Amino acid sequence: MRENRPTVIPQTDPKAGYLVHQAEIESAIQRVLNSGWYILGREVESFEQEFAAYIGVRHAIGVANGTDALELSLRACDVGPGDLVFTVSHTAVATVAAIELAGATPVLVDIDPVTYTMDPNCLEDAIKGQSGDERLKFSGRIKAVVPVHLYGHPADMQAIMDIVKRYDLYVIEDCAQSHGATIQGRKTGSWGDLAAFSFYPTKNLAAFGDGGMVVTDDPNLAERVRLLRQYGWQQRYVSEIAGANSRLDEIQAAILRVKLHYLDQENARRREIARNYACLLVDTDLALPNSRPGAEHIYHQYVVRTAERDALQTYLRDRGIVTSVHYPQTIHRQPAYTGRLITSGDLTHSERAAAQVLSLPMYPELSDEQVAVVADVINSWSRNA
Repeated sequence: MRENRPTVIPQTDPKAGYLVHQAEIESAIQRVLNSGWYILGREVESFEQEFAAYIGVRHAIGVANGTDALELSLRACDVGPGDLVFTVSHTAVATVAAIELAGATPVLVDIDPVTYTMDPNCLEDAIKGQSGDERLKFSGRIKAVVPVHLYGHPADMQAIMDIVKRYDLYVIEDCAQSHGATIQGRKTGSWGDLAAFSFYPTKNLAAFGDGGMVVTDDPNLAERVRLLRQYGWQQRYVSEIAGANSRLDEIQAAILRVKLHYLDQENARRREIARNYACLLVDTDLALPNSRPGAEHIYHQYVVRTAERDALQTYLRDRGIVTSVHYPQTIHRQPAYTGRLITSGDLTHSERAAAQVLSLPMYPELSDEQVAVVADVINSWSRNA
């Protein structure tokens, strides 16, 4: 006799996003296969135009993945060896990896404890060299800032842009988790000099493999990125600058064109799920997500906080509910980076977040009944904790 097991509720479900649009996606894939053109063709060009219009910028350049989008954006700004780039330590490691791939030195600043995004005051202190690692005062030219719109909540771009304008720095937005998020009605990706998007399969706008995009209003920066993504070619086989091979392929572009039509609708569903969680979890001791006034959260993740994070995660897992930790270690504490990154201040809020955050199930196809099940289990744990 088989043991009865609880129905598993996944933390995310990329296959559900395929099934709900299956006929359109398969038609788009067939269109590419029938075309006979598989790299940098009409699908990529059309998606670039459609995505640029969606973000509210003039240029979009499809690349192979989100990490490349960040690296090529930095290189387009002539960021390289000897340059300092300011970002955060509580983020996906890709943010810091891209800065190092460009040859620059990351400088890590603390986050706002409510939104988990870059604290503008900590950024300005770091730029002035008023706190943190003594190496900051001697190690290079201050060149750029990479704010991360984490979990779907925008960084405080108004304050960040005010600061960088005073110091004449480039801003490259990391929009890997913020497709469609807005500040005062203006989308993330339209604030900085450039912005980098990822279309990894779990993103709000998701491909069925890797994919990325760089967006900008600056035609010169756009042209630099176009050269950089394909060996520096203007004329085929003749490199004007040293570039790379980082191209969004036609099949992924065709899939993303289908899914872009549904992005706002699916983001609205994510916000509805978030409201349901907030109502159902109001009597727990969990710290629930909050939005800065004027910012529209698109809930790439629904992240709660508790000092008993590991116990809660185990309790949920044992009852068939899958959660994730985004992210369990700040980057400067990870083995590959320990002792060699520049930090500004003690990064207290970043460290605390890494020890306490937990991402609950969140994807547009999650049903109200599943949300209620998750909340019931958490409420049970909270009563007995």
